[in-house]
Amino acid sequence: MVIGILISLGLLMFIAYRGYSVIFWAPVLALFAAFTAGFPLFATYTEIFMTKGMAYAKSYFPVFLLGAVFGKVMEESGAAKAIARWIIKKMGAGKAIFAVVMSCAILTYGGVSLFVVAFAVYPFAAALFKEGDIPKRLIPACIALGSFTFTMTAFPGTPQIQNLIPGKYFGTTGYAAPTVGIIAGLMMAVGGIWWLEWRKKKLIAAGENYGSMHNYVNEPDAAKAEDDNLMNPVVALLPLLTVLVLNYTFTKMILGWDPAFLKSYPDFANINISSIVAIWALIGALVIGIALAIALGWKQIKTEANMVKAINTGAIGSLLAIMNTSSEVGYGSVIQKLPGFQTVADFMMSIDPGTPLVSEAITVNVLAGITGSASGGMSIALEAMGQRYLDWGNAVGLNPELLHKIASLSSGGFDSLPHNGAVITLLAICGLTHKASYPDLGMVSVVIPFLSTFILIVVSTILGIV
Repeated sequence: MVIGILISLGLLMFIAYRGYSVIFWAPVLALFAAFTAGFPLFATYTEIFMTKGMAYAKSYFPVFLLGAVFGKVMEESGAAKAIARWIIKKMGAGKAIFAVVMSCAILTYGGVSLFVVAFAVYPFAAALFKEGDIPKRLIPACIALGSFTFTMTAFPGTPQIQNLIPGKYFGTTGYAAPTVGIIAGLMMAVGGIWWLEWRKKKLIAAGENYGSMHNYVNEPDAAKAEDDNLMNPVVALLPLLTVLVLNYTFTKMILGWDPAFLKSYPDFANINISSIVAIWALIGALVIGIALAIALGWKQIKTEANMVKAINTGAIGSLLAIMNTSSEVGYGSVIQKLPGFQTVADFMMSIDPGTPLVSEAITVNVLAGITGSASGGMSIALEAMGQRYLDWGNAVGLNPELLHKIASLSSGGFDSLPHNGAVITLLAICGLTHKASYPDLGMVSVVIPFLSTFILIVVSTILGIV
């Protein structure tokens, strides 16, 4: 029975790596695993795969939708490019790596989609690297470090979905374990920038320059990187700051609500506010952030047609993202129900150094790596074992906020293996290959985050910090 699960998981990883849609293949391979276990196929599909997958979509679709629209409005208005250009020009070619990383970090921490960030930052990064004659192969790693790591999973309050999902299982918010998150984020940022600076010196010493080993594929138009019609960068930052401030404000406000007012409505009587506060707060913050971005950027958006394009493109793009992740969650839910999975779960739970954090970190990392998705892998892991980790944590007196933060940090480790969709897209945007750029990209987005997570487990356990 375990063999069927392993074959299914291996095929899903292979298919994702080859670029096939998991929306189609996740249910196929889930049913293959179910078939090997003797489960009824139609019932498994409708009552487990679809039920669990659509439950995920119901919970998180507003975040995917509003986040995608916010990102597209920031892109269409030129706000994202204005911020990136300002930071990169202020720092100059001498600090190119730091400038690119910080540009991506500010945008993603403000709620902009990592795909939008990659498209917005790449032209300026390429111009700056070319000016400094820095090997181009390092650009994807710089963008990944600023987008896929500390601002996605570590820093408290980040509006990225990977920081919100654990709240559903542990009754926590996006600000869980802030001290651990800040320390982990700094470790990833400092470690990643040190690595890239060291690699830059080593490559230049070996005679490599901007164009070495590359045929100037996907070189950006220099005029685009020097566009003087972008909005003032201070104005461009306002929507990002608004989302961050309001997300925090709404979180505190909603937690202070008296739930009694919901009891008078039968449909809402069973709502647990603590388990949904992160979603409600971010919905409110993003709606206001979108409205502000449109108002401030209307001169650059210019026409209603462009605004319609931004909103429609974001909305349509969010459908693909939510369906991909929902299919992976449905797949994991089927696997979870199979007898063979209990053997795997028991093994993971047997990893017992006195805390559930180690088992949780390994489980989330492995499943994120297999699915090639941080949010998908974490959702599968927590749907299957979240309650067991919470019970274990309560039994040993562990703060649930640590379970939240370690789950989030772990989702940003093995997720960035070579078959990850964001990795493949980023390399395509930069016109580079896995062979040229993945060793550095993998170091800053897989190895350093993975090590940081386990160092923080040890530190938080010994010092008792949250």
